[in-house]
Amino acid sequence: MKFLAPFALLTVAGFMSTPLLAAEDAQPLTGCAAKRQAISIQIEQAKAHGNINQQAGLEKALAEVTAHCTDASLKKERENKVLDAKHEVSRRQADLDKAMKKGDPDKINKRKEKLAESRKELQDAVEELDQ
Repeated sequence: MKFLAPFALLTVAGFMSTPLLAAEDAQPLTGCAAKRQAISIQIEQAKAHGNINQQAGLEKALAEVTAHCTDASLKKERENKVLDAKHEVSRRQADLDKAMKKGDPDKINKRKEKLAESRKELQDAVEELDQ
């Protein structure tokens, strides 16, 4: 009898931990599936807060994503966003270089801030590409 109690406890603990282990092994969603899940989560939050207008807009967005989103088109869209962000960083760098040649400290600081913003947007676009 003393043997059965620890065995039963160990068995129950094993069964309870199995779903946790399975959840850890599951790969995170990517592409259109991740986009649909994110919108669904936002819909649930809008419902919880009683925001009917936001909920309706999100449901429309979910229907559009469900109907038209493909992983290939989403990847192409994200690649274009990265490319645009790279061009913006290049343009901002050229603006900064020009301001540095003129030597105006106010313009230099403004251009540095704008360049930092553009680099952040590029970083965000690159991270989004992997999702």
